[in-house]
Amino acid sequence: MATEGSKLAIFASMAANLGIAVMKFIASFFTGSSAMLSEGIHSLVDTSNGILLLWGIKKSKIRPDKQHPFGHGKEIYFWSFVVAIFIFALGGGVALYEGIKHLMAANEVHIDHSSKMKWWNYGVLIGSLLFEGASLWVGWKEFRKKQPTGFITAMTKSKDAATVAVIIENGAAVIGLLIALVGISLTYYFNNPVFDAWASILIGVLLTVVAVFMAVETKHLLIGESADQTDLQEIHNILKSYSELEGYGNIKTMHLGPDDILLGANINFKDHLTVAQIEPVIKDIKNKIVQNNPRIKHIFIETDSIKNT
Repeated sequence: MATEGSKLAIFASMAANLGIAVMKFIASFFTGSSAMLSEGIHSLVDTSNGILLLWGIKKSKIRPDKQHPFGHGKEIYFWSFVVAIFIFALGGGVALYEGIKHLMAANEVHIDHSSKMKWWNYGVLIGSLLFEGASLWVGWKEFRKKQPTGFITAMTKSKDAATVAVIIENGAAVIGLLIALVGISLTYYFNNPVFDAWASILIGVLLTVVAVFMAVETKHLLIGESADQTDLQEIHNILKSYSELEGYGNIKTMHLGPDDILLGANINFKDHLTVAQIEPVIKDIKNKIVQNNPRIKHIFIETDSIKNT
């Protein structure tokens, strides 16, 4: 299931995004900035996404029943996929629409150069960067406790879809804010609203790319992604250590949740062993696998005539 670290990252992100969304919408109302409006929508979508992820975590902890004998762990993957759709449609789509609309009407837009208007834009953007940066740091710190590898590897290999979603959202938010900051600065400097419109379009493209990445990664988990190579190698090492085995193979694993793995394997015992001798060995193999990796919660071992590993 999703960890308490996932919840902490989500709550931190929601608190930051909700406050930031309010500030951005107020600033957009007073300044008429399309990039600021896009950023406000982005933050509001991120806040809503946090609620969906928390709902997914809650649903994933429902105990197994007759209809779902392996539990509801994949609920978090489903809701993470829904979050990706929301980012694509409500985040990227609206930002692109607003940017293109303001780009087409750029000649009719009046730019207010008053210090009050600039204060709204720069104050909100800089404050938002601080809040989003703090939220990103909390999420990244929790994520790194389980994923000490490089950034790209950690993002693509992690099975904790909720925390990954929060980190990607917050990372995109920081980049989006920087884009908005540059766009608004260029708009004031050149007295041309085209830069503000293009900033909104770039934010839309950014969110679309993020949404596609999240959807692809979550899809693999939804349809059944195996444990990583480290986990598989540990299983091989355990099976190799038993002299009672003639061979083993057909090892299959699948993530039912971030911390819930199903394992199936075929093993071949040496011919001289009796059923009474085989049963305790199978029990010991299962216990050793679980002790070595507590995330493996479902183990199915079938005896077979496999000779080679």
